[in-house]
Amino acid sequence: MAHLPQIKVPATYIRGGTSKGVFFRLQDLPQACQVPGAARDQLLLRVIGSPDPYGQQIDGMGGATSSTSKTVIVAKSEQPDHDVDYLFGQVAINKAFVDWSGNCGNLTAAVGAFAIAGGLVDAARIPHNGICTVRIWQKNIGKTIIAHVPITNGEVQETGDFELDGVTFPAAEVVIEFMDPADGEGSMFPTGNVVDELEVPGVGTFKATLINSGIPTIFVNAADIGYTGTELQKDINSDAEALARFETMRAYGAVKMGLIADISEAVVRQHTPKIAFVVPATDYVSSSGKTVAASDIDVCVRALSMGKLHHAMMGTASVAIATAAAVPGTLVNLAAGGGQREAVTFGHPSGTLRVGAAAEIVNGEWTVTKAVMSRSARVLMEGWVRVPGDTF
Repeated sequence: MAHLPQIKVPATYIRGGTSKGVFFRLQDLPQACQVPGAARDQLLLRVIGSPDPYGQQIDGMGGATSSTSKTVIVAKSEQPDHDVDYLFGQVAINKAFVDWSGNCGNLTAAVGAFAIAGGLVDAARIPHNGICTVRIWQKNIGKTIIAHVPITNGEVQETGDFELDGVTFPAAEVVIEFMDPADGEGSMFPTGNVVDELEVPGVGTFKATLINSGIPTIFVNAADIGYTGTELQKDINSDAEALARFETMRAYGAVKMGLIADISEAVVRQHTPKIAFVVPATDYVSSSGKTVAASDIDVCVRALSMGKLHHAMMGTASVAIATAAAVPGTLVNLAAGGGQREAVTFGHPSGTLRVGAAAEIVNGEWTVTKAVMSRSARVLMEGWVRVPGDTF
């Protein structure tokens, strides 16, 4: 039996925030993969090494976690007053599908730098030294993101002294602005309430804040579900029953948010919504062994991504946290002490993060004009990624 040789596709492997992903320029993809569809999905699955029944992605670029099973496609923008279009694909680890339903806030930090290095940003917009403002159109959710990328001697500055909990080494700071971050075309609070009663058959009924900002997110109180809000990955990810309960809660929350019509649809929509639990500021020891003092944070938040507790915090969920904290009466706001606030510092399993958002009522509904956070990014490897010629 004849076997087709491997093909190679130009690609760059980049850490963005607390995630890693394989980045492509749209123009570099095989012709059949330059449009949405089965060929593109099959290519990305094979690149990452999915589906893998062993859950290790040994035969691909993925790292067997939700934070490292990611792909990005960047192209010159088709939108007025934007530099590039950014499309994110969350690749399932043990299933054969790519979830295109949401953005990755962490990898957003790398999009501007990748676009500059890849010749996708007009050279006239890039200073020889200073900050290059890259206007990004996030295609998954139809939103504008502004990345402030440091430039030194005409090239992207990746090294620096900015430290990000969840990332071992310091790097250059990239400030990210998520403009009008409410996800989709509907209300930021899809039920019209800042707090709802979420009924989950077989699990219980809980107070929940359901918010579309950054990424659709379900917030519940840690105490209501039997947790302290200071848990680390080892405390939850080895508990199959706990993970199943979270997934059931996520599915019923997705229905209540109007994202799916039936809980059965949640299995093919793993990337969104996220589910997170909160508790007022509490002392705890992070995954690195560093003590996080209650006096240094406003609230503790733990979030799950692709069925597992995240090792730090998803960038888009950080936007949701910032937004919810800015709206009086949400569970995040109440856990952070209540009242009006334009910034919040939250504790996550790897440490802390400060995020900002300003909320106001417009036409009777809460809205946020932008959310801001700092991240960093670094190219790890560039060249070609190879896949068997019969992949798609």
